[in-house]
Amino acid sequence: MTVFGRVQSVREVRAASLENPSVPITDSTMLEMLGADKSSTGQNVNEITALGVPAVWRAMNVTCNVPAALPLHAYERGATSRVRATGQAADFLDDPHPDMTPFEVWQTAYFHRRAWGNAYLRKLRNQLGQVVELWPIFPNRVKVGRSSETGRKVYAIDGGREVLSDDEILHLPGLGYDGICGVSPIRAARESVGMALAAQEYGARLFGSGALATGVLQTEQRLTQKQADQLSDRWRTKRTGLDSAHETIVLDKGANFTKLSVDPGDAQFLESRRFQVVEVCRWFGIPPFLMFETEKSTSWGTGLEQQALGWVKFDLGPDLTSVEQRINKHVLKSSNTYSKYALEGLLRGDSAARAAFYKAMWDIGAYSTNDVLELEDREPVEGGDVRYRPLNMGELGTTDQADSTPAAPDAPVQLAPVPIRSLQEARHA
Repeated sequence: MTVFGRVQSVREVRAASLENPSVPITDSTMLEMLGADKSSTGQNVNEITALGVPAVWRAMNVTCNVPAALPLHAYERGATSRVRATGQAADFLDDPHPDMTPFEVWQTAYFHRRAWGNAYLRKLRNQLGQVVELWPIFPNRVKVGRSSETGRKVYAIDGGREVLSDDEILHLPGLGYDGICGVSPIRAARESVGMALAAQEYGARLFGSGALATGVLQTEQRLTQKQADQLSDRWRTKRTGLDSAHETIVLDKGANFTKLSVDPGDAQFLESRRFQVVEVCRWFGIPPFLMFETEKSTSWGTGLEQQALGWVKFDLGPDLTSVEQRINKHVLKSSNTYSKYALEGLLRGDSAARAAFYKAMWDIGAYSTNDVLELEDREPVEGGDVRYRPLNMGELGTTDQADSTPAAPDAPVQLAPVPIRSLQEARHA
């Protein structure tokens, strides 16, 4: 039996067990059918319910919107320098869907990859066999396996009604352990997300149960609803407004006021919710300041800038590399181009740091004026492609030509660099 066959058999056994009268239908079995997992807190956690946690929603926004907004360009293979490609491959990356914008296509793909651990996009080809469109497929509709232990991947859509291969599906798996599928971070973080949902529900019930009431008016007499409302209105009139400040309030009929206070144990859930934000940051690999959690970090200067650069280098960068390689291997493999994200905008420092870097690169001839303007998204200038090097530097191992212009009497004597070969000969003489 193939790996894919075993996967399908497991699904059939599970479905049959629910129809077996000897197997009771419980909350857990029903949740499993609906794609939800109940955590130890009693909260149902899946890719959709987890979005009710503000920290998860923010994490999904950051990890999906940022890569989707980055420019994804096609470049020519084998060029001595990175040259932007033109033609069908470049047009495809610029517009991969007839209705959705490129941002929306990749935002959906990254959302599926982040939430379910896998993104599936159907490939549509032209008459020449070139991929011209990508259509996202909801991950719950897809089951993936291999045709054999060493065979190619096969994808069962809607329970096997349609079986496709890598020629029809672009699969973007996340972190996984079997080389086939990625693991859903939401499912892996079920207990952490469940705690956040439980704390959120606890807080809502705490405030909804009247814990925010300022106090209680008590009287020894039995009051009708009308009398109770009149007493409450009199109390509200006497204690509200600037004109009532510092006045003495008189209560009749033996009424007295008891002030209420929130139990410190009940208020502790606020600290637990802050901790859950940090936990979500760990699961998604996001610096806390991107989640608006800056209590224990500086809120200005190079501290946050270095954290952002670290996130781009160590978390976002590897994710982008895996997507680039998948596109190159399964979409652009037959063309003379490859895809590459432009990260220059995210890797920029502040204006002073950029100016110092550009000047250093310009001074050694690595950048031209137009190179700097391109990195700053500015229009090129005429004659800006020329590169310069300092006049007091020459090629190692060569001597400068003698200057025919006589030096001024007070001018310092300039020594020409000695060739490396002459030094070696002098050492062995």
